[in-house]
Amino acid sequence: MHIAVLTMFPEYFRSPLDTSLVEKARRLEHLTVEVVDLRAYGTGPHRQLDDAPFGGGAGMVMAPGPLAEALDPLEGTHRVLLTPAGRPLDQATLDRLAEFESLTLVCGRYEGVDERIAEHFIDEEISIGDYVLLGGEVAALVIIEGVVRLLPGVVGNPASIANESFRDGLLEEPQYTRPAEFRGLKVPEVLLSGNHQKVAEWRQRQRLRRTMQRRPDLAADFPDSEDDD
Repeated sequence: MHIAVLTMFPEYFRSPLDTSLVEKARRLEHLTVEVVDLRAYGTGPHRQLDDAPFGGGAGMVMAPGPLAEALDPLEGTHRVLLTPAGRPLDQATLDRLAEFESLTLVCGRYEGVDERIAEHFIDEEISIGDYVLLGGEVAALVIIEGVVRLLPGVVGNPASIANESFRDGLLEEPQYTRPAEFRGLKVPEVLLSGNHQKVAEWRQRQRLRRTMQRRPDLAADFPDSEDDD
């Protein structure tokens, strides 16, 4: 997969792209990332990228010219604008984005981008949550991490992806590891039993319980579950 990131702050991506599984994916050539500095397309001596909004109002708007010039050479790619006004990001969206051979992530700033860019140069708009950040750089990194871990050969055990939160509409169950007792706190006995069927049943009950407690909006399509240790 090739991902291009259009940003006013290319330095924002230096460390994250050289860390953990993202670095592994790049090293193994499962992924290439091109960080495009929008300042190179700015106008005037100060490489300006923004202007005052028509109709007045606070803040500035990213001008269409520099963005269009940066996007023009990027053909055959799926173009995503990161904006609070976009569709909420979820696991199904990450699964879909991972199928593209080429993605372009446009990091919005200020009060947003000129709507003509959003309407005619962008394939979809995505938001990572109902809040406002300084810009789309954090959102771009969220998408890069979420997509990269789905690429074949990146995650060591593919089963860990298949059995995680949101895959069946539920949150993942609690996890435990050694030692079996830590400072007087014990691991549930069923996990030590060696009975795979009982372990599977316990995990499913825990998924239902946790989802109902923490994300009742997700649990609406599932039957009630009694508390179970």
